[in-house]
Amino acid sequence: MLRRLLFILLSIQSSAVSLTAPSDVLALQSIKSSINPISIPTWSCLFSWNFTSDPCSPSRIPSHFICGITCSSSSSRILSLVLDPAGYAGRLSPLISNLTFLTHLDLSDNSFTGPIPPSLSLLSNLQTLTLTSNSFTGPVPSSLSNLTSLQSLDLSRNSLTGPLPANMASMSALRTLDLSFNELSGSLPKLPPNLVQLALKGNSLTGTVSRSVFGRLNSLEVVELGDNGLSGRIGGWFFLLPSLQQVDLAKNSLTGVEVPKGGSSAVVAVDLGFNGIEGRLAAEWAGFRRLSALSLRHNRLKGGIPMEYGLKRPEPFKRLFLDGNFLKGTVPDGFLGSDSIWGSFGDNCLEGCPASSTLCLPRQKPVTVCRQVYGKRTRGLSD
Repeated sequence: MLRRLLFILLSIQSSAVSLTAPSDVLALQSIKSSINPISIPTWSCLFSWNFTSDPCSPSRIPSHFICGITCSSSSSRILSLVLDPAGYAGRLSPLISNLTFLTHLDLSDNSFTGPIPPSLSLLSNLQTLTLTSNSFTGPVPSSLSNLTSLQSLDLSRNSLTGPLPANMASMSALRTLDLSFNELSGSLPKLPPNLVQLALKGNSLTGTVSRSVFGRLNSLEVVELGDNGLSGRIGGWFFLLPSLQQVDLAKNSLTGVEVPKGGSSAVVAVDLGFNGIEGRLAAEWAGFRRLSALSLRHNRLKGGIPMEYGLKRPEPFKRLFLDGNFLKGTVPDGFLGSDSIWGSFGDNCLEGCPASSTLCLPRQKPVTVCRQVYGKRTRGLSD
């Protein structure tokens, strides 16, 4: 009898502890009710949500919440909300701010519309926020800068507009920022100081790559700013950022690049293709010991390919794209006939670069075009 009574008491205590906070339940109900029922497939997480059972029921008790949420075992508060990519369509309920214990929110690959609720800024424990591949519109809420615990923010592949929030630098814990493939405009503000990965490609950002924005980012490893409207010159200081490894600044309106001596640089890959970069092809690129992939294709570079680029370089380039410029002279020894490099020297003004070599494709520019650039009597150009 005593054992039976003890079992009943333990069961009651366990059930009481397991009851989800009413504010969390209200938030889940609001999230589901704000989604078009037609967009909730029968096999999806949301279809399984039935509020006749407790969302945070212990695993031994049958529940209608088979996926989508993770609860704290001690407080029965919801810690994680990760919806499956089922094509849910609707607006994100502002009552999501009730989930004050939430650390991870992932609604990626669905069809959420409307603005991102500013009330997300009330989720003070949030560490990751992932809303990629939806149809959110409007600006990036400046109130998100209040999320001082946030480590990863991914709002890529939406239809967000307007400038980046001016107060982003206050997000001191942020290490990954991805706002790629939106319709953002304006110049770059000061960025979070501990960023490791920055992805803003595929927007309409303008202005320059300034030292005031990037100069303090000593942890920055990856920069993806391709396919924007950035202009001006890139200073040599940029490539000497202490942790920098990968740079994508292709498809902008850059006109120049200063290349420092980079023997101690950590840079591995640089893409500056499809800009308006003028001047000579810098020999200093060959001095970046770890640099294995370099693209300067479709710019306005003149002069020869520096002999330092040859395969006698301590670590030969594995990818080297120089096509679509006005480079002249001959290809450095060792490149033609080598199968250790992938790239293109085509569509230039080079001599001795036969179309039979894949490295020389597409064909060189017509001599008449090259003479218009260099003048009729310039050496190194022949019919």
